[in-house]
Amino acid sequence: MKKIVVITGATSGYGLATAKKFKENGDIVIIASRNREKVEKTCRENGFDLGITTDVTNYNDWEILKEMVVKKYGKVDVLVNNAGGGVKIAETVKQEKSDIDKAISLNLNSIIYGCKVFGEVMKNQRDGMVINISSVCAKHRWAGWSVYAAAKAGVLNFTKGFYVEMRPFGVRATCIIPAAASTDFQKNAGIGEENQTLTAEDIANAVFYVANMPKGAVVEEMTIWGISQEVQPL
Repeated sequence: MKKIVVITGATSGYGLATAKKFKENGDIVIIASRNREKVEKTCRENGFDLGITTDVTNYNDWEILKEMVVKKYGKVDVLVNNAGGGVKIAETVKQEKSDIDKAISLNLNSIIYGCKVFGEVMKNQRDGMVINISSVCAKHRWAGWSVYAAAKAGVLNFTKGFYVEMRPFGVRATCIIPAAASTDFQKNAGIGEENQTLTAEDIANAVFYVANMPKGAVVEEMTIWGISQEVQPL
């Protein structure tokens, strides 16, 4: 049976790879991102079912996204909260207040907004799956990543609490925890380019696996490392 899948930040990186994976499986894929031109171009090139311009840091945009999806399809089966970014990777004392606020808003608040808005739909359906994308920064420490890590640790712990709240209604929640991957993440954060064995497609496969678990089972969290990344201690 086709799933109705909503994926944020889906014009590049993990989000785009994940959208392609679900579409290849025959699911109905709705992508959401803040750049209208990129959304339209990505939908056109990949045959996604619907593209909606969405600023995930704006709560009202989440309400609009939900209304459009529910009006067109009547339900939502999977929400992949993927949108996020490094914003500014630097020592905390070298960041501006605006950098800190933006990092928390983009990487944590947006996740909570999405779970709140689509969680209401899933609770009423008594069914649904939310997959939140965190980072290994949630569990490991690197200099310059403290603000980003705080947000991603929040995502991990929020997901656990959200699952506890939603489990009685048949709604599941999982946190995917990717390590460094060969995407545009570091380039967009202004710290160079990443050359890792871990790929966006690897993360897409993990998301797809979790989303297709039997309804009586849930993956609490899943960490995916590329073997090219050395972390001591692990």
